Amino acid sequence: MPLPAAVRPSSLRDYAYAELRDAIVSGRLAPGERLRDPELEQWLGVSRTPIREAIARLELAGLVQTRRAKQTVVAPLDARTALAAQRIAASLHELAVREAVPQLTDADLEAMRLANERFDRALRADDVDAAIAADDEFHRVTVAASANPLLPGLLEQVTPLLRRLERARFGSLAGRGSVADHARIIELCADGRADEAAAAAGENWSTLGRLLHLDDEVDPTPPPASPEPTPSPEPTPPAP
Repeated sequence: MPLPAAVRPSSLRDYAYAELRDAIVSGRLAPGERLRDPELEQWLGVSRTPIREAIARLELAGLVQTRRAKQTVVAPLDARTALAAQRIAASLHELAVREAVPQLTDADLEAMRLANERFDRALRADDVDAAIAADDEFHRVTVAASANPLLPGLLEQVTPLLRRLERARFGSLAGRGSVADHARIIELCADGRADEAAAAAGENWSTLGRLLHLDDEVDPTPPPASPEPTPSPEPTPPAP
C-alpha cells in the first residue's frame, strides 16, 4: 500500500478520515484492498483510535466495508449506490443555490467565474484532479453562501461516492457540458433568479449519471433469455 506522507492537522480524527477518503476517491487505495490498522498507523502516524473513528465514517459514506473477522476493505465501485447519491446531491445543491442567491456578493460571483475558468482549462487538458477540484470550488461558493449549517455534512456523505466513480470514468465525460451549465448558473445567480438558478444547479448534478454512463450499469443483470421452443415430437412410424 504505497502512499505518500501527509501533513497532520490539529484534529487527528478528521485528518485520518480526509486522508483515507482522498486515497479511496483517487484510486490510490483500490477497490477490495484490505485496510490493516498497523499499516495505516505507520502511514498516517496516528494511533488506532482516530483510525477506527475514520473507518466508521467511511463505512457510513459507503467507501469501505467491514467483513467477517473484522476485516475492513475498500468498497467496490457501485453504480447503483452512486446513482442514489447523485440524486441526493442534486437535491442538496439545488437547495444550497436557492438559499444562497439572496446572499451572494460580487466577490462570490467572481469566485464562481474563476473556478469555472479553471474547470474549463482542466477539462481541456484532461487533468482530472484539477477539474474535480475546480468543480468542488465552484459549488462550494453557494454551499457556503447558503449559511445552512447542515449542508456541508450532508454533502460529505454523498459527494465522495460520486467523485470516486467520476475519476474512474473521467474519459467518458463527453461533451464537457458542465462548463456551460456553470456559466448559466452564474448568470441566473447574478440576476437574482433564485428558483431558476436552483433548478439549473439540480440539473447540472442530475446529468452526472448520463455522463458517467451509470444508466448502463444500474442493473448489470442481463434480461432472461427467451425460452427455446420445445422441439416437436418425432412422428411415430406406421406399423408394418
